[in-house]
Amino acid sequence: MAQAGTGDRAALAYRARPQQAALHRDGTRFKVIVAHRRFGKTVFAILQLLLGAMANRRWAPRYAYVAPFYRQAKAVAWDYLKYYGGQLGGARFHEGELRCDLPNGARISLYGADNPDSLRGLYLDGVVLDEYAQMDPRAWSEVIRPALADRAGWAIFIGTPAGRNGLWQIYEQAKATPGWRALRYRAGDTGLLPAAELAAARQAMSEAEYAQEFECSFDAAIRGAYYGALIAAAEAEQRIGRVAHEPRLPVHTAWDLGVGDATAIWFFQRLRQEVRVIDYYESSGVGLDHYAKALQARGYGYGDHLLPHDARVQEMGSGKTRVETLQGLGIRPRVLGNHRLEDGINEARRLLPRCWFDAEKCARGLEALRHYRCEWDERRQALRDRPLHDWSSHAADAFRYLAMGLREPQEERMPKLRYDDRGIV
Repeated sequence: MAQAGTGDRAALAYRARPQQAALHRDGTRFKVIVAHRRFGKTVFAILQLLLGAMANRRWAPRYAYVAPFYRQAKAVAWDYLKYYGGQLGGARFHEGELRCDLPNGARISLYGADNPDSLRGLYLDGVVLDEYAQMDPRAWSEVIRPALADRAGWAIFIGTPAGRNGLWQIYEQAKATPGWRALRYRAGDTGLLPAAELAAARQAMSEAEYAQEFECSFDAAIRGAYYGALIAAAEAEQRIGRVAHEPRLPVHTAWDLGVGDATAIWFFQRLRQEVRVIDYYESSGVGLDHYAKALQARGYGYGDHLLPHDARVQEMGSGKTRVETLQGLGIRPRVLGNHRLEDGINEARRLLPRCWFDAEKCARGLEALRHYRCEWDERRQALRDRPLHDWSSHAADAFRYLAMGLREPQEERMPKLRYDDRGIV
């Protein structure tokens, strides 16, 4: 990873803060930077991309800035890229593609992690993933990391904590992995914000919000999270761990059926008031036959398959409903009635204290439940009364259908053991 010299920064009329200057000099290939609000993360990110692109002598260097959403990349970073890149003679900007072409043939493009396919097939010399805590972690592992392989490109993950999600996981990984560096910048340590400003922020925010946004605490609840506190309680009560499949009880499933989007499936068993969530599966870009094979491969004995009400809608291409398609694949669904979103969320909240989760098999689903949250209105600086639709929505919707399917529970008793099951000869 090329280091940025002071001459390069001077050419861009950029006066780096001491912490930013140290980061520009750091040649570690993979860095995870956890920093407080108003640290200057996005300015640092754009300058790191420009400095790397200017110093690169390879043929057609390619760099990327990735935000959680494409519109967010435009709103947050595009003006900075135009301002600083515009100081370079010969730089050209393509507004429709959010792209900057430099005179040496280098290119810097802005992307959204909500459309990771836009990055497939590319090679990259360097990438910044901004607000990584809000991204689907698979955008990195499945798409961006392979794009760095050809040119041994570098990556910088930047963000402010939002619970123990993907940013926390990669931060912990960076602390223990050679060739990676983990850095955390708390407002109380950096001195970048006046003490009076921090005091005013602390007065206006809850203690958890202040700890998360300014002191970079991973243990504070995600702002607006629907289920974060309940998942934390399940962890504290050791209801997330090893949950074995009980072969004498049927396995039920609850689905969120994606249309041009991900499909999510929870696998669970019931014993009296307990709900044992033993597995989770998610995929996208495949037909219903793929999910039928995924169910079959697990070898469970199935009970109900809970589907949302719109599973009975006919598809334009085949003229069949998804219920009919699944029935043809040997799956007998139970279609739920329509319900209000807030009723389903409340039912899921009531259910979670009775749930036990297998930590390994349900890892992605649990991460989604922790992350599922209200939209944030930047203009009003307040939470909206509707969920943010992102990668976590699919698992959360499927769990909502699970909860609604159990709204009128029917107790399932453990079947009596046969004589030979007791080991008696």
